[in-house]
Amino acid sequence: MANLRPVLFMSLFVLAYLMWVEWQKDYAPQPQTTVVSTPAEEFSVPGLGASQGPVSGDLPGDLPEPDAGLVETENSKPDWEAGQAVFASGNSGLLTVVTDVLEVGIDLTGGTVVTAKLLDYLVDLDNPGINVDLLLRDGPEMFVAQSGLLSREVAPNHTSSYRAQRMQYELGPGSDEIRVPLSWDDESGIHVTKTFIFKRGKYDITVQHTLTNDSGQAWTGSRYDQLQRAVLTDKDDGGFTNPGRYSFFGVGFYSPAEKFEKVDFEDIAEEPFKRQYSGGWVSMVQHYFFAAWIPPSEEMDSYSTQVYSPAGYPRYIARAVSPQVVVSSGDRKVFESRLYVGPKLQDELDAVATGLPHTVNYGIFTVFSKPLFWLLSNIHKVVGNWGWAILLLTVLIKLAFFKLTEAQYRSMARMRKLQPRIEQLKERYGDDRQRMSQAMMEMYKTEKVNPLGGCLPILVQIPIFIALYWVLLESVELRQAPFILWIDNLTAKDPYFILPVLNAAFMILSQRLTPTAGMDPMQRKLMQFMPIGFSIMFAFFPAGLVLYWATNAGLSLAQQWYITRKIEADSK
Repeated sequence: MANLRPVLFMSLFVLAYLMWVEWQKDYAPQPQTTVVSTPAEEFSVPGLGASQGPVSGDLPGDLPEPDAGLVETENSKPDWEAGQAVFASGNSGLLTVVTDVLEVGIDLTGGTVVTAKLLDYLVDLDNPGINVDLLLRDGPEMFVAQSGLLSREVAPNHTSSYRAQRMQYELGPGSDEIRVPLSWDDESGIHVTKTFIFKRGKYDITVQHTLTNDSGQAWTGSRYDQLQRAVLTDKDDGGFTNPGRYSFFGVGFYSPAEKFEKVDFEDIAEEPFKRQYSGGWVSMVQHYFFAAWIPPSEEMDSYSTQVYSPAGYPRYIARAVSPQVVVSSGDRKVFESRLYVGPKLQDELDAVATGLPHTVNYGIFTVFSKPLFWLLSNIHKVVGNWGWAILLLTVLIKLAFFKLTEAQYRSMARMRKLQPRIEQLKERYGDDRQRMSQAMMEMYKTEKVNPLGGCLPILVQIPIFIALYWVLLESVELRQAPFILWIDNLTAKDPYFILPVLNAAFMILSQRLTPTAGMDPMQRKLMQFMPIGFSIMFAFFPAGLVLYWATNAGLSLAQQWYITRKIEADSK
């Protein structure tokens, strides 16, 4: 074979297809797991005698069902009907908190965070008035953040009724912080104030449970934080045209020893997660955004998962439980943790909590994608537009491999000069492919031409191409980023398919400079089909990725044309 370039292009095409197949296996909706609803009484707190015993037993799985009764009192008695999560009635409304980046809805039943609108992020560009709401109060895709106290004595949990001073809070122009206190009291003398602390420009919310013990006896208990989510398994995800379906969707745990551990929702029923460690956090991750509970780093917490099916569809729970503490009568104890509800901003997450950038998951291409994003983001800081940043990144990559591609095109230009002699060999040896191949290899050796010279530059481009795809797929910084003219969203496909067509044109022109002598008819047909095949494939890819590939193809064409003309001029 005189030139392996068509085969390599085809290999890239096949590789892209195989990647798609593997993504289908990993991230496509799986058949719904059958989950048997467990009676509520089976989830009562075990091992709690009158005076001793850990609040949640020795394992995090010993916790009660999220909607189960932790302690039944007059002021805080769970509602077991239908196993549903208990929220304030519709006529009570939600306590609303508005900052410069968040609009949060808090249900006074449990002080549960049930809505979290991200004010800087639209659902789509066609609906400018609708912001992404990361949490959902109820329904088949319910997603809420719950927290409370666990104790054998009286204590408020996420089914308890709180009181609020007012129902609306807003961060004023001269303020950097809002404190939202909720109150709960028991006639025994236990008083709890649940305070939400919001800060300007921040997506992490500090949640404090301040317990004052005026009961006349010691109080023993723990704090728990949990995320509860229902997953609609038969939802239409848009198929191959929706690249968000390949992003990780599930539960994520972080520990200093194991780092980021991903748990698919459907795996929770078969193998619940149970672990104890300090310096960690628990999250539920989706495309571009996530929610996470972050306990104090020095605290040895118990982490676990649980699933149950109260209304015909499974709900998944991921929680963290703090160690128990003893609060003497007359004393006060503050339980504190943080709730993050927001985007995967890579430059800011590490300052929120150690390991939080792991929620930006590039999969096996992290080693390429992370430095690629770092370079791309630094270029963006200079030019201020992600499209121009991609163009400049392409130029820098091209310069980095300039000598490599120069050797490739020089080899191809020399092979182009040898085409008449190759045609003579074909006439001489006819269908004797073995003798013809031997003659061609001898000619290449004599003329010092490497027929494999074009392989390496193309192979080098493949990991860069895939890494950039994952950058566009996972980086919320590029989400809905505009470029110029008709490209108003670099992470969506080109609406008019201009970039795929432009890339095809560059490929066709490059083929005209590529030597085809020695190819059989089938190889030539494959080479002619490649521009069409790539155009069809790129029609569904993000415009930013096609912008990179088309720019690279244009620069390669210019370089190839210059080197070919120079060698031909020198030979004359």
